[in-house]
Amino acid sequence: MTRLHSDPRIQLLTQIVDQAFQRKSWHGTTLKGSIRGLTVAKAIWRPRSDRHSIWELVLHTAYWKYIVRRRLTRDKTLSFPRKPSNWPALPEQATARLLQEDVALLQSEHDLLIAAISEFQPSQLNRCAPESQWTYAEHIHGIAAHDLYHAGQIQLLKKLRI
Repeated sequence: MTRLHSDPRIQLLTQIVDQAFQRKSWHGTTLKGSIRGLTVAKAIWRPRSDRHSIWELVLHTAYWKYIVRRRLTRDKTLSFPRKPSNWPALPEQATARLLQEDVALLQSEHDLLIAAISEFQPSQLNRCAPESQWTYAEHIHGIAAHDLYHAGQIQLLKKLRI
């Protein structure tokens, strides 16, 4: 369990990121909610060969949670467990077990990100992350928007497949 930060800005950013991923909110389906009950057939389906599947979106969102955490912690020794980086390859044999492992990876990256945000120094929020034009606050807020953007894509993919 993540400790509650004394700074209200950190509390709010933590709440925004967690709400976009898995907490009840007014905006509708969260990223985690959009993949609840996902089958392998739905996860690997794509509307066209040049479009991403839900499974690929799961890995992509996990990767960007990792990237934001790495930027917040400034820990260059961290590495993402799947390759290639931004759009990791799906397994050759798609199975329910492998899908659940990647969904668990997404949850793990989310939990690690929430911990990193909770421990972030508020005095650094308006500074730009190294090698980025965006502030740390923008990275944190942006990852919530990223989750919701892809949650919407996933909801559309599920509807298109019916």
